[in-house]
Amino acid sequence: MNFLIENWFLIVAALVSGGMLIWPMVVKGSQGAAVTTAEAVQLINRAKGVLIDVSEPEEFAKGHAVGARNVPFGQLEGHKSLPSNKALPLVLVCPTGARAGRAAAMLRKLGYEKAQVLAGGLRAWREANLPVEKTA
Repeated sequence: MNFLIENWFLIVAALVSGGMLIWPMVVKGSQGAAVTTAEAVQLINRAKGVLIDVSEPEEFAKGHAVGARNVPFGQLEGHKSLPSNKALPLVLVCPTGARAGRAAAMLRKLGYEKAQVLAGGLRAWREANLPVEKTA
């Protein structure tokens, strides 16, 4: 018991460092998995992943990842462009990634367990020199 009392600072340091190691997993779990652009491309090419852009139609028209389906955030529930097979991986993207995080959480509640966010959003997609297109 004396050891604990005399070395309380070591115990506190161990608990704090352990908490700091666990915190990123807790935060990532609450927001859903975020994937890099390379992981997103692999999901799309190898696992038949579907790229869903949750931007508004005006934003989508200004520029979006090639092959992305536009499903505005406000129209997610029951949208016809969502795949009927809920087991397929979904990669959600928006200009910054903020809306996509909320969309992923909503889609997971709707049964799309493999809904993931593209880390960095469309900006990261462009920075990775992946194809972007505009619609008229």
